[in-house]
Amino acid sequence: MEYIALDAPKHDTLAWVVTPGGQLVREERIEHDRGALRGFLERCERGSAVAVETIGNWYWSVDEMEAAGCLPRLVHARTAKLMMGEINKTDKLDARGRNRLQRNGTLPTVWIPPGELRGQRDLPRTRMVFVRQRTQLKNRRHATLAKYALHDLAVSDLFGVRGRALLRERFELLPPHTA
Repeated sequence: MEYIALDAPKHDTLAWVVTPGGQLVREERIEHDRGALRGFLERCERGSAVAVETIGNWYWSVDEMEAAGCLPRLVHARTAKLMMGEINKTDKLDARGRNRLQRNGTLPTVWIPPGELRGQRDLPRTRMVFVRQRTQLKNRRHATLAKYALHDLAVSDLFGVRGRALLRERFELLPPHTA
């Protein structure tokens, strides 16, 4: 069995493959193209553990690992960094440290939800972002009206039917660049 650790910034992945004894088998940079990571992992021993940190693009990496017959291990990045004790942070040092933690059996991992569940878990997160943005925009309109003393509207909901009609009237009173 080999131990594989990945450090995956935005555009490519540094893969670090070692034996159980810690000898380097292969170190390679892999572009983030569909199938490239799977092609790399298929040249490794089937069933090997692959450590990847909890970064924004781990979904597709885990899918590629599973398709290549490897065992994905999602690493808790902050805890792993503390355990590695590295002052400097480079792709190579991170991958090497994750492999060391894997071989020692101390790699801090988190649960990987199944593929079909990942999309479902993203729905509420996305909705929360949209609600927060909507609230920010509404607050911005209130603040703009208040800047020019046009905020004394006689409606309870500024964004309801009557409120939007009053907003249109008030926007005509604003300076052109603000309206």
